[in-house]
Amino acid sequence: MKKTSFFIAFVLIANLISAQNIREQLFNLPDVMFEKVLTPVGYEAAYELKIRQPLDHNDPSKGYFYQRAFISHAGFDEPIVMVTNGYANARNRISEPAELLGANQINIEHRFFGESMPDSIDFNYLNLEQVAGDLHHINEIFRTIYSGKWISTGISKGGQTTIFYRYFYPKDVDVSMPYVAPSTRGLEDKRIYTFLDTVGSKECRDAIKEVQFTLFKNREKVLPLLKWYTYGARLNFNYLKFEEAFEYAVLEYPFSFWQWGTECSDIPSKDTDLETILYHFVKVSGLDFFSDESMESFASHYYQAGSEMGYYGYDISDFKEYIKALPNDKNPSAIFMPNKMKVDFDNSVPQKMQKWIKTNGNQFIYINGNKDTWSVTAEREQKGVDALWFFLEGKDHGAARIKNMTDKQREQMVAALERWLELEIE
Repeated sequence: MKKTSFFIAFVLIANLISAQNIREQLFNLPDVMFEKVLTPVGYEAAYELKIRQPLDHNDPSKGYFYQRAFISHAGFDEPIVMVTNGYANARNRISEPAELLGANQINIEHRFFGESMPDSIDFNYLNLEQVAGDLHHINEIFRTIYSGKWISTGISKGGQTTIFYRYFYPKDVDVSMPYVAPSTRGLEDKRIYTFLDTVGSKECRDAIKEVQFTLFKNREKVLPLLKWYTYGARLNFNYLKFEEAFEYAVLEYPFSFWQWGTECSDIPSKDTDLETILYHFVKVSGLDFFSDESMESFASHYYQAGSEMGYYGYDISDFKEYIKALPNDKNPSAIFMPNKMKVDFDNSVPQKMQKWIKTNGNQFIYINGNKDTWSVTAEREQKGVDALWFFLEGKDHGAARIKNMTDKQREQMVAALERWLELEIE
């Protein structure tokens, strides 16, 4: 009994010393301010960081901003996971790779999102090279105190960030683990249309289209009901007019249906009352994605899509006669540029990355769900490359995770990590 009490006391003292040590180390790091936050279970200490970043990594005289991140400390010799978010990040959530490896974690908010904002935004400094430069700067800073192996990971647009970071700085991390990461080709990636025309059963695809037709054909009844919904949700429509938002939302419905794993059995039949169909529609697609509030929070995302990364559009070939508020002479884009600004699209960097990764993309683990709309744009297996590509059966954008892998997939992934990182995973 005394021996057990002594051991517990020893562990508590050791953890306290380690927590004090990380605090001392943070004090000595350049460009870093920090504040204590709630420590996740299994970790010794956690802090919210504000990291000074140049607006232009090629010319620091252009000014700077502070990038928000969270660090969860497990031990100076343990592996360290960089979570490369694609958007704002206000929470210190521990990622699956960090949990699997018992690793330290730095969870990094994306440039020009959330609190990682300069006093005024110059979108010329929001590009893939500058984003990778932010991550490289953080890597350089924390390599001075952490000696373990490095892993980067991100989900969706954060997964894209993981891939581009490795492209620009291939030696910064030992392993990259992008989840559900699109690798788009152009402003209107037409592979999306192919996916939506072939995924699932014909009966299910027909039922999806029937919902769209029902909403369009009954727009005079639908619009007043939707206005009551948007009023209650306190949504505003100035960037898009209300009827424009309605048409976009109806066109978005099949994309969101498959992206977020709606079941075909959830689709109301054609003879269901209109309010039930509307309830289903709002749950799956809705109008909030096209409100002013969404346009503002995703402004930087749309700029990146429209200037460099590419995105998707909406095939209106079956709905032209019902399109009243939007132009119906071409497929509408899902990109909504900040302040409707005009930007020349240049996807030369994504093209170079896609070429590079075919021969240089070693020690990547791609995790996707084959039910997810974005899966059609994911990186595919390449011969001669030491990497893993998982397309989880029946999983969507939110469910394609390590926890939902089969035992065989997990064993394969763990074996690769142990080989690449030269460690044993319990």
